[in-house]
Amino acid sequence: MTERNRLVLSSSLFLFLATVFLASSVSATYVLTNSTFLPDIPLVPGSGETVSATYVLLPSGETTFVKGHELQMQTDLDAARWGIQVVVDGRDAAYQTASGNAAFVNGEILSYPTSQDVSLYVTVYGFVPQTSSGSILVLKAEEIDNTNNVVPESVIALSRPVAAPSPAITTAESETPLPARSSPITPQITKAPGFSYALATAAAAFALLLRLR
Repeated sequence: MTERNRLVLSSSLFLFLATVFLASSVSATYVLTNSTFLPDIPLVPGSGETVSATYVLLPSGETTFVKGHELQMQTDLDAARWGIQVVVDGRDAAYQTASGNAAFVNGEILSYPTSQDVSLYVTVYGFVPQTSSGSILVLKAEEIDNTNNVVPESVIALSRPVAAPSPAITTAESETPLPARSSPITPQITKAPGFSYALATAAAAFALLLRLR
């Protein structure tokens, strides 16, 4: 191989590696512009909660989002249900639903020319875990590249406080047992045996008979 061919090959390899590096380092830029909670914070363990968030995709590179990447949404709410609406230039575009603790948005439906305004409206409904304490992660967005890794500095997380559980109310009433009721006393009437009256009567009659004689 001539020196010239070596130089051409080295230049081609350098350009190829540089292209791969640049392609892998490109990431989208999105910002959280609004979020609402219903009911309002603090969250109550065991209750239902609806979280709504608006993200704006800012121009980055040639498109608003890298087609080979995806946006991953996560929550710690139980039995979560998702509604994700893409809005382009103020008009509804792609819409998708999901269930579970994670939802994924393909970069294909987020990738538009930088001359267009692209927003993402995310709504997630779920239940605050019964065992929650302190705070929980209600919504997190992160960009995943084509190697399934999280793009650095792409994570936007929302955590909210959880109300302390109400103390269990125990009404331990100390009942003093009532004294036992005594049975009513029935008066006992004692009568002299009947034969005593008969004997006394007979004796009196006999004495009277003796006097008459």
